[in-house]
Amino acid sequence: MSETNQRRDEQGPRHDPDRDPRDESTQIANEERRRRAPLFSGIVAAIGAWVGLSVFLYDASAAVFWNNVLVGAAIFLAATYNYYRLSSDVPLSVGVAALVALLGIWLVVVGPLLEMAGGIFWSTLASGILVTGLSGINAYEAREARTIATADESAPR
Repeated sequence: MSETNQRRDEQGPRHDPDRDPRDESTQIANEERRRRAPLFSGIVAAIGAWVGLSVFLYDASAAVFWNNVLVGAAIFLAATYNYYRLSSDVPLSVGVAALVALLGIWLVVVGPLLEMAGGIFWSTLASGILVTGLSGINAYEAREARTIATADESAPR
């Protein structure tokens, strides 16, 4: 072995399966993300329930009623699924989080399409913005975490 390679082996870190190869600040940031993800999923589930139930508080046409009930139920179920996964120490599903983000975009767009007016319009619009933002963050963070996890698994041992 050449002298340069020998020095690199002596100075460089060896792969230790018990040690996280990332620096400490990255580890802290990732831990903070793991703590936030269930909170975001729980908030999104609550917003989905609100969307589904808000039609009982406001005057809504049949199309608005069924749109909000079905989309709200889908958001509630999908976000609850991700919350359950996270609370069971299973990584968040990127696909489910992305689906919820798309449903949030739908809530933003559907108001003018179904000619919503008054409180139901503003409630659906605000809910859609919140769902899109929080689910988008969750999907991005889950994708990033999966990339880091698969990079760690493919590292030579």
